[in-house]
Amino acid sequence: MKICVVGTGYVGLSLAVLLAQKYDVVALDISKDRVKNINNKKSPIKDAELEDFLLHKPLKLKSTINKNEAYSNADFIIVATPTNYDVTTGSFDTSTVEGVISDCLEINSKGLIIIKSTIPLGFTDKMRNKFNKADIIFSPEFLRETKALYDNLYPSRIVIGSKSKKAVKFGEMLLDCSFYSEQDIQLFKMKSKEAEAVKLFSNTFLAMRISFFNELDSFAEIQKLSSEKIIQGVSADPRIGNYYNNPSFGYGGYCLPKDTKQLLDNFNKIPNNIIKAVVEANKTRKDFVIKSILNKHPDTVGVYRLIMKEGSDNFRESAVLDILNNLKRRKIKVILYEPFINKNYFNDIEVVSNLNSFIARSDLIIANRLSDNLNHVLDKVYSRDLFQKN
Repeated sequence: MKICVVGTGYVGLSLAVLLAQKYDVVALDISKDRVKNINNKKSPIKDAELEDFLLHKPLKLKSTINKNEAYSNADFIIVATPTNYDVTTGSFDTSTVEGVISDCLEINSKGLIIIKSTIPLGFTDKMRNKFNKADIIFSPEFLRETKALYDNLYPSRIVIGSKSKKAVKFGEMLLDCSFYSEQDIQLFKMKSKEAEAVKLFSNTFLAMRISFFNELDSFAEIQKLSSEKIIQGVSADPRIGNYYNNPSFGYGGYCLPKDTKQLLDNFNKIPNNIIKAVVEANKTRKDFVIKSILNKHPDTVGVYRLIMKEGSDNFRESAVLDILNNLKRRKIKVILYEPFINKNYFNDIEVVSNLNSFIARSDLIIANRLSDNLNHVLDKVYSRDLFQKN
């Protein structure tokens, strides 16, 4: 049994490591550095479980930039390449996924292709028709950044966008490599378009929950009430729960912004209020945060980290970026502290590598998530992080 995983971002690499516990896995990537790191048992991604498994576990894993080596004789080809949502056109750029499918079929026409990338509704059926191949399915991932392998080892559920024997076999392999048993976890089998909808609605619900608590926090800040006490009282209801309730500058990351916008686009001719409101609420929250910052009349705003959450090394679609860029457009002097940026400037904004210098030069420090590094200067920090959790 050979498995090919295309793309070694946090989705692809976590799946490759998960399955390599019991199966032969070849991870394909265009980055020579990533391939070299993986073959040297070093994770190119900040993820505690990934780092530990690569370094200490006996894995049947090899990484390569050679397409023939990766695709040849593979029984399963997992596509985990990035896609981007274009707000202007209201559509995804899925060229990387289509390119992978095309390349794969030139070398191997028999393997089952499993799409794990974020894709628009109906995309899998479109690919089946385009390439005249039934063995293309969608299987959504439900992974948290910095916890990708953990969430594969302890999945909330496994969703397979097909009922074919090969597809069900793939779902069983994911279950077999997890730390759960068949009694612990549900394996859902459905149409690929239904599986695509599961992913979009799941992420949009999470975005809605984040937006709800952010709006609660906006209300409390204006009314000079304790957000923390209100949230604790609300969350004590077991029907609501004490999770995904820590205020922030807005939701961001790999999936939530593009999934919510894409789902809204699919509601174009379908009556809706909530989905539209989720997208608009995130913009409203950022506008509120910017207004709160401006009301403090700082001469220099220091932005402490672009990352969305503690322990991450990614700031793709970070809400902090929108805050930073908006302040810049308003001619506010902004400096940035971000250890993952090894340059003097980021988007024409000065990057200050020395933390003490950054703190000293900032009249106001904004931080989406607090850090022990700022404990001694909390009087000059603006953050809505109440519970110090992601």
